[in-house]
Amino acid sequence: MDRLTRHELKTDKFVEEVGQTVHFLEAHRQAIIRYGVIALIAIVVAAAGYGYLRAKRSERQQALGRVLEIYNAPVIDPPPADFLAFRTEQEKDEAIVKGCNEIIQRYAGSEEAAMATMLMGSHAVDQGDVDAAERYFKKAAAEGSREFRSLAQFSLAQLYASQRKDAEAEKILRELAGKPTVLVTADQAQIELARILARKNPEEARKLISPLVSKPGAVGRAAANVLAELSRKQGS
Repeated sequence: MDRLTRHELKTDKFVEEVGQTVHFLEAHRQAIIRYGVIALIAIVVAAAGYGYLRAKRSERQQALGRVLEIYNAPVIDPPPADFLAFRTEQEKDEAIVKGCNEIIQRYAGSEEAAMATMLMGSHAVDQGDVDAAERYFKKAAAEGSREFRSLAQFSLAQLYASQRKDAEAEKILRELAGKPTVLVTADQAQIELARILARKNPEEARKLISPLVSKPGAVGRAAANVLAELSRKQGS
């Protein structure tokens, strides 16, 4: 087999496997829309069965899976012997931070490190530490690939919106809507943008969200909810 043929086969295989992973993520988009970063990490770990992920990232995926298991573990005192649990919230928090930091340091520059950084941001949000959350989301956005960078930026926009930093959130979401990815589509960015615009410019929000209501699945339902909320506010 000549070099060109081997190269073509290798490229075709790579494209096929990446395509399978993208298809997997698209098939689970509703979970990503509903549950955000944690759902994404769980889905990507589950997708490790695909050849591209299995061949290149098995060890890193396993480490990320262990951290996710810690994140989802209950707090029970005393902890049972048959599944993972923690005696106190503090013990669980320390285990999450330790696991994420190990991935970030050991696998610096990898997608798993970017996901661990985003997980640290989500954990900081849970703890009410918005300054730390902002730092982690910015770091993930700076270091991740285009796909994961978009998710980190989306999380950052949501954080800004929760702080009423609408101008910062709006800027990010308009950029994401103009340059969508598999993980953050134009529809998702527009729905979140409409929620923010509804505070000061409800008419623009309505124009933005109305075309999305007829779309199937989670997008249409989310758009309908935003439109209904707009109608309630304008009617009150």
